[in-house]
Amino acid sequence: MDISIARDESLNENRVALTPGAVRSLVRAGHNVYLQSGAGANAGFSDDKYIEVGAKIVFSKDEAFKRGQMLVKVFPPTVDEYRLLNDNQIVFSYLYLVTAHEDGLAILRERNIIAIGMENIEDAHGNLPVLTPMSELAGQMCMPIASHYLSNAGGGRGILLGGAAGVPPASVAVLGAGTVGLNAVRVARGLGCNVILFDSNLDRLRYANDIFCKQLVTYLPHRFNIEKVLPFADVIIGAALIHGELTPELVSEDIVKKMKPGSVIIDVSIDQGGCVETSRPTSWASPVYKVHEVTHFCVPNMPSNVGRTATYAMSNATLPYILNIADQGLAGAISNDPGLAKGIYTYKGHVTNPSLAKRFNLNYAPLSEIL
Repeated sequence: MDISIARDESLNENRVALTPGAVRSLVRAGHNVYLQSGAGANAGFSDDKYIEVGAKIVFSKDEAFKRGQMLVKVFPPTVDEYRLLNDNQIVFSYLYLVTAHEDGLAILRERNIIAIGMENIEDAHGNLPVLTPMSELAGQMCMPIASHYLSNAGGGRGILLGGAAGVPPASVAVLGAGTVGLNAVRVARGLGCNVILFDSNLDRLRYANDIFCKQLVTYLPHRFNIEKVLPFADVIIGAALIHGELTPELVSEDIVKKMKPGSVIIDVSIDQGGCVETSRPTSWASPVYKVHEVTHFCVPNMPSNVGRTATYAMSNATLPYILNIADQGLAGAISNDPGLAKGIYTYKGHVTNPSLAKRFNLNYAPLSEIL
């Protein structure tokens, strides 16, 4: 199979879809890999490193998008990039189509594109093996980011997260006990913060209590609890996720108004719409803004700022799926791994994701019936 790797240019994206080592595996399996020049530069991988393992370099975005039967990216394509796709092409990327522009979805359907969203692929246990590595990194990054924006230099209240002798530590409220949330809790607890964890699943809260030896406070995210706790928090981390759907809005603007001036909101769930009413996507070039004197950090591609680590982590997770599709074709790959089918948003003009069909009021066609 011909596989192309495009350079990601949106929102200061520093990751590349595959490492040279992963490309070597594809080439040794008999596949052709075309890399857009400079695609790996920000992650520390030169074109020469890819050439050494057998990749072929292309020098334009147009050729990178059109050359491969399967296009592999990191960040969701823009509408203009969707227009570069060939009919019947496979696109393998983080897509988040439930928050995407409807024009992009229309192009995918018109051109019979097979759109595979890496964020929705499941394993045999219903986990998200390609999204999880990025969620781990994003969760770990939350507290260093919060530390900066709580400081005077970052425009905050001049607070040290862990406090000092005779000085209480910061209070951190985490909305969601999934991968992002628990990684954020782990770092916050390590710094000595007071941590309040919200989740609608009591089993997740029990699990969190067990692994952190009950050294945190847990709540269900009822409005009463959120209104009681969040105005006193120094940091709020939005880590809520409903698989494949828009994130529920848990924090209203009225609650933001009641927060302390100089406090910080990090809405990691902004990829799927955000869980704070006042959140809107930002970028690493301009990552924050203030609403009601509260700093909002809402960068959709947080792991991009650790591009090399993130590329290795992502490539480890994606290579088995890409190799499986390239070796056996999509139908064969799905037959061997039904969880891959969960990631398919569109298949040859059909919308095969029920949440996406509901979001845009389109007909839903189960992939099993089409195949």
